Amino acid sequence: MSTATLDRRPLDRKLIEQIVREIVLQQVGGPPGQPNLVVSVSARHVHLTDKDTETLFGPGHKLTIAKDLYQDGFFAAEETVMIVGPKRRMLPTVRVLGPTRPESQVELAFTDGISLGIDLPVRPSGSIEGTPGCVLVGPKGVVELKKGVIRAERHVHMGPADAEHYRVQDKDRVSLRVTSAACTTVFEDFLVRVGKKIKLEVHLDTDEGNACDIDHAERVELFRP
Repeated sequence: MSTATLDRRPLDRKLIEQIVREIVLQQVGGPPGQPNLVVSVSARHVHLTDKDTETLFGPGHKLTIAKDLYQDGFFAAEETVMIVGPKRRMLPTVRVLGPTRPESQVELAFTDGISLGIDLPVRPSGSIEGTPGCVLVGPKGVVELKKGVIRAERHVHMGPADAEHYRVQDKDRVSLRVTSAACTTVFEDFLVRVGKKIKLEVHLDTDEGNACDIDHAERVELFRP
């Protein structure tokens, strides 16, 4: 059974759809001691540097927290930007996620890339050399990114104890089985990212989440191929 973890009271429906949806899925019928798995479906979003934040929103501007995300210290911001691609195709009101980063990065689903006219490379977050760029438009200014537009490679975050449970190390590969009455689906080649003080969490984009009907999943299972 799945349970939405978003507090919907202060947020309207449009905002909810733009920020990360977090679905906590209990592994029904799993072996004793099996960790609970959080599957987060990430809508299109933007990461910004401090400099680009000030260019887009004004000198001295700091991102405002709208909703804390599952990983401690990360949040969906109140701020949004417009993404402009080739031939002036655009996506309005794309959510900014915080905190700020050393390099700005735009993460989109495959269908977003089609809408913008951008051939999205699949990359791990932060690996943006040789990637396409775009134009970001904010209320106070415009930023032209020369690189940084990607389709984030599907991945799973783990702490050391979770990595030991699944017998994996950082940068290993695992698979995810999503069981539902409508369409049981297996995703392969999840990149394992292990770090201290990290919670067990799978990241899918909206295309992947919709393809497996994650909102109605009955069970999820992470396993080594």
